Amino acid sequence: MERRNFIKKSALASLTIPFMFKNYSYAAVTEPLFNLKRSVEDKVLVLICLNGGNDGLNTLIPIDSYANLYKQRTNIILPENKLIQVTTKNAFHPAMTGMANLLQKGKLSVIQNVGYPTQNRSHFRSTDIWTSGSLEQTITTGWLGRNFDNDFPGFPDGFPNETYKDPFAITMGYEVSATCQGVLGNFSHTVNNPNDALNVSLSSAVNDGTYYGSHMEFLSTIIAQTNKYGTRVLDAAKKGNNLSQKYDSKNQLATQLKYVAQMISGGLKTNVYVVNVSGFDTHDSQVLESDTTLGNHADLLKTVSEAIEAFQDDLTLLGFEQRVIGMTFSEFGRQIASNASFGTDHGDAAPLFLFGSCLETPIYGNNPVISDQIIHQEGVSMEIDFRDVYASILKDWFEVSPVEIQKMFAHEIKFHRIIGGCSLNLDELVDDSTLTLLYPNPVSISATLRIATQNEFVKVSVYTLLGHEKNNIYEGMLAQELHKLPLDFTDLPAGNYILRIQKNSGDEKVNFFKLKTD
Repeated sequence: MERRNFIKKSALASLTIPFMFKNYSYAAVTEPLFNLKRSVEDKVLVLICLNGGNDGLNTLIPIDSYANLYKQRTNIILPENKLIQVTTKNAFHPAMTGMANLLQKGKLSVIQNVGYPTQNRSHFRSTDIWTSGSLEQTITTGWLGRNFDNDFPGFPDGFPNETYKDPFAITMGYEVSATCQGVLGNFSHTVNNPNDALNVSLSSAVNDGTYYGSHMEFLSTIIAQTNKYGTRVLDAAKKGNNLSQKYDSKNQLATQLKYVAQMISGGLKTNVYVVNVSGFDTHDSQVLESDTTLGNHADLLKTVSEAIEAFQDDLTLLGFEQRVIGMTFSEFGRQIASNASFGTDHGDAAPLFLFGSCLETPIYGNNPVISDQIIHQEGVSMEIDFRDVYASILKDWFEVSPVEIQKMFAHEIKFHRIIGGCSLNLDELVDDSTLTLLYPNPVSISATLRIATQNEFVKVSVYTLLGHEKNNIYEGMLAQELHKLPLDFTDLPAGNYILRIQKNSGDEKVNFFKLKTD
């Protein structure tokens, strides 16, 4: 029997290692394999899997294509006057008040039209593609697992140890996440409730040289590791705390995220948390016939929206919001046209959400183009490859070398500036010295605009996300050089804004958040 089948068929299938390989006789790791940069060792990434294929066109509605969208979705279209408008061209589903609030505060970002070439519309295959970060069926590792393998080859043997005592990743529930699958083991540890950490009993096994003996020795090692991790999780849960009053005890996702915040506040050094929400396969009854703002999809979006808002509120109150970012993803979007069952069928690209206080822009990418005539079963076209989103997070959040990142993915990586604004040091950006930047961002009272000009007239104005001009804060001729303009935001109310720079060589804009000042 293959080791992977042995593990799957045992009662311990939900423990830390679901996939293993025959050759595991490697040397134990007793010393740290590398030292994480201090700037990233405490950073956390929270992944929320929207299982089933989320209907992006019912989540982030392209207002500029509403008329054509109405033609294709007459039986499920959301009334335009019920939408939550967040920019001049974008609106949220009315159930997403929590996430809309976060976007206005600069703590939520939408990346539009995320997918991959030649979309596979099978739940199973597309999920494999998203979790592996690869279109190749022969790849058995996850995108985060490959990153962990680069730093900790030989895992799980020798872990935990005195230097790395905590799980590298945690999957909430009973089954480890394929995103964290490494070559020899899965780097995620399962936790259903950190206050009641799993402790498994199994007498130590001696390898008698037989095939069965080697399996039992391996299984004994994994159980010992699981129990050690479980003890660390339980200790963190006892020390941890939650301060937000926004969690709904009936919201399962909110409960999972509440546990994540509790473990983070309890000092657990885990870098990745994975949580899941199911039910997004909305072929029928996506909306109520009597009221399209209600129905299964509205309930799901409300669950996700309120849970993320409560979690972000908790992080803020706990003082950890600049340590944590989150990302939602779903295996695919839905088709542009609805079906006759008040639902939608499997499609292609869809919006992806980031949340946290270290984001670059509220809306990244263009609105999907919806024509007045749709090809049968047409989906939203991909604009941004999901693997490039992964790569950008590895680069800008975990500070992984672009060279190492490229080795993890088969296609040529394109990095996107989607994370930033927390601890930007202008002097460190020597590789991109002409980039237009506002720093610090978020802004308190004043900030500096770095801008390259070509002996031209420049006007700098502040706009709301809805396109209303608030202030004209600079006008003048600027020579052909790199300038650092001091800007005063004292009278600007707290909120999310766009800094618009108008000049002959090309208009630019910078999204920023103005902090509340006493």
